[in-house]
Amino acid sequence: MKKNYLIVLLFTVVACGFYPGDEDKNPAITAQEIIDHITYLASDELAGRFTGTDECYKVAEYIRDDLKTSGLSPLFDSDYFQEFSFIAGIEPGSENSISFSSSGSVKELEMKTDFITAPFSGKVSVKGELVFVGYGISAPKLKYDDYDGIDVTGKIVVAMRYSPEYDNPHSEFDEFASFRHKATIARDKGALGIIFVNGHAPKDEEDVLMKFSYDRGGSIPEFAAVHVKRNFIDELFIADGLVFSDYQKKVTESKKPAPFIYKNSSVELSTEVNEIKKISWNVAGVIEGSDPVLKNEYVVVGAHFDHLGMGETGSLYRGDEPMIHNGADDNASGTSGMMELAEKFASIKNQLKRSMIFVGFSGEELGLLGSAFFVNHLPIESKKIVTMVNLDMIGRLNAENQLIVYGTGTSKTFKDILNSSNKENLNLAFNDEGYGPSDHSSFYGKEIPVLFFFTGTHTDYHRPSDDADKINSTGTKSVVDYVFDVTDKVVNADARPDYVLVPRKDGGTMGGWKVYVGTIPDYASNEQGFRISGVNEGSPAQKGGLMAGDIMTSFGGNKITNIYDYVYALQNFVPGDVVDVVVIRNNEKIELKVELGAR
Repeated sequence: MKKNYLIVLLFTVVACGFYPGDEDKNPAITAQEIIDHITYLASDELAGRFTGTDECYKVAEYIRDDLKTSGLSPLFDSDYFQEFSFIAGIEPGSENSISFSSSGSVKELEMKTDFITAPFSGKVSVKGELVFVGYGISAPKLKYDDYDGIDVTGKIVVAMRYSPEYDNPHSEFDEFASFRHKATIARDKGALGIIFVNGHAPKDEEDVLMKFSYDRGGSIPEFAAVHVKRNFIDELFIADGLVFSDYQKKVTESKKPAPFIYKNSSVELSTEVNEIKKISWNVAGVIEGSDPVLKNEYVVVGAHFDHLGMGETGSLYRGDEPMIHNGADDNASGTSGMMELAEKFASIKNQLKRSMIFVGFSGEELGLLGSAFFVNHLPIESKKIVTMVNLDMIGRLNAENQLIVYGTGTSKTFKDILNSSNKENLNLAFNDEGYGPSDHSSFYGKEIPVLFFFTGTHTDYHRPSDDADKINSTGTKSVVDYVFDVTDKVVNADARPDYVLVPRKDGGTMGGWKVYVGTIPDYASNEQGFRISGVNEGSPAQKGGLMAGDIMTSFGGNKITNIYDYVYALQNFVPGDVVDVVVIRNNEKIELKVELGAR
């Protein structure tokens, strides 16, 4: 498909006479320019536009040239580019080893063949006694604790994969059964490390080890975690006169934990996982408004231009052969819409009261990295931004003309504007919430009203088949025309849109209640702890004194080294509980109390 696709691409580009940077572009929003942009952005030449790659930079240059040709000025002093660093992935270090001493003999295991280091493991070397802790689960609400009656302080635990209800797809044990959760529990119990093993059930002849893939949660510092092949744990049981399969059956069927210390075995364990740091880019231009007062306020129109590359992260493709994820709808469509809007607004800049910023983000697919960096490193005060308009997947308008708009409740003015601008006869579906899985969330966290336009998901989402030939270019033009009319009214309104807090659903669950705190994560942070980018107005977090920029290190007595620790800690509480929270603010340790709310 890809070779033929390139031929079509070359013909299309030549036939329409459009090239990046062409100064004779039509300032009107046209279906032809939209599909030209999408065809290029979603071409194999750009290899899926993965954040931080050469192809990603090439797209940033393409957007920069287009904004420049349209007449926008650079946003960042004299530069259209905003550079930011991020963790692109992880790789094993040189210090990964494990050796068992059992009944006088020592056995060295081979990395990748006999064991794999857990991707969230810290850099540490430990040795000591081994403790079998069943499934490694400690769940007070289920009245189940594999650590009951045993002290694992200073020891290394052995824990089976899954849970005692591994054959129940709706088990309440599932929320406690992940590798990372079990490692966090072991650390909090005082263990130095954890060794995972596949039990004899469910039956797994290949004894598959966990994948070594980055989950963006950060490591568990100074804690070792590995997954070893089952035959090595069989030998530890045999050395103590036991049978592993029998022991698993006993624990599973009785659901009565039976931890024990191996009498005749010990372990030496070293782990090292290194983060791979890279650079990526946002690209932005600005149009200055004409009103002497209102030009000091800004409307931001944004879209992310990164995608999944060869499916490095977030892919739903299940084939064996790696393939380019072109991302025509996600989000070449939104990026094209953003550039078309920039071009049209620039052509009528003397009619604009407020100033406008047009920005392409990268790092969205990795967790809103680019937009999070953007809002935290703005060249203007964030309170001067009156609205953020986000375009993400607007290329598949269906036969019913259905367009979904999120953020409609984030200002009381929006629904009137949205309804009165619908000259395209779009079938609009409104969602009031300001948070969601795209870049507008980063702005809403700064108390900026947001609107997010989206034509819906489809079977090609996050798959290599999301190609330009499936784009509805005339439908996309209708969406972009509609967004122009909506945005134009916001830009030229006498009063800025008011900000409305729409409650966010976050937190853990307990007894059917959702625990609500009101913290907004900083997804771009890789510091030890849970960095907060903001707190919701009137939320328990705000009432308790938490602030943007705080790094949480303890929540209700639970150590917090990453966002997963925080999520797991929430599961231990119910609405109404008052918990002690420790944060680092301006290098100072601060102790707070937060009364948890409910959703």
